Amino acid sequence: MIDRLSLLQPNPSAVAPAAEKPATDAVARYALGLGDDALVLAQRLGEWISNAPELEEDVALGNIGLDLLGHARGFLTYAGSAWGKTEDDLAYFRDEAEFRSRWLFELPNGQAGPDFGFTVLRQLVASLYFGALYRRLAASADPTLAAIAAKAVKEVAYHAEHATLWTLRLGRGTDESHARMTRALGDIWPFVGELFEPDPTAAGLDGIAVGPESLHDEVLAGVTAVLEDAGLAVPDVPFARGGGREGRHSEQFGRLLGEMQLLARAHPGATW
Repeated sequence: MIDRLSLLQPNPSAVAPAAEKPATDAVARYALGLGDDALVLAQRLGEWISNAPELEEDVALGNIGLDLLGHARGFLTYAGSAWGKTEDDLAYFRDEAEFRSRWLFELPNGQAGPDFGFTVLRQLVASLYFGALYRRLAASADPTLAAIAAKAVKEVAYHAEHATLWTLRLGRGTDESHARMTRALGDIWPFVGELFEPDPTAAGLDGIAVGPESLHDEVLAGVTAVLEDAGLAVPDVPFARGGGREGRHSEQFGRLLGEMQLLARAHPGATW
């Protein structure tokens, strides 16, 4: 799906489990939001390929992006089964207001230009959030959601380890790296709260969906522990209301979609 990520060898473990039967409309709407979160964050990580501070991080961030792309494929394929659409239909041929991704995942890789510290801290929050979500979703009464989550949770454990090590390295590093991490944390933190806002598509799916508000304490405790170990303080700033699950997005989101969808829309139906 993502041009930059195609530069790397696809990860065989990222292949999505096949659904045994089509999703219901209600489950499809829930899966769509999960798929959009993973897809949009994968696109942002793809922007680091050839731009990361060292070659190993080009590969590491690219591979994390490929894992997330695999999660997105699973959720979007399952969502599309309810509506006769493919994963590519949903990724490439929806407009901005039809996407349901949370704002944290769509923010550029730094408020004033590419910032590796910003990306590391976002990955820390995202990986701990996805880990908590997928551990619970692996027990879903919906077998396809459970299978996607069970595969994904193993991968996001590595993502969390990678982000934790970099957070400690930069937070405990030089005065300059510590200051940059502090600034990046201040830029990220207002958007963390949206992760735990109730998901309207999860309502009525008891035993199937995971309400994001139930993840709040676990995720924030994990993030706070890593930050404290890195000598970083949780910012005392209010959370911003994003509205991604309702189709409201940041002004930068349209540019992200423009890049991601350009080739598919220029050559609809093309194969290679």
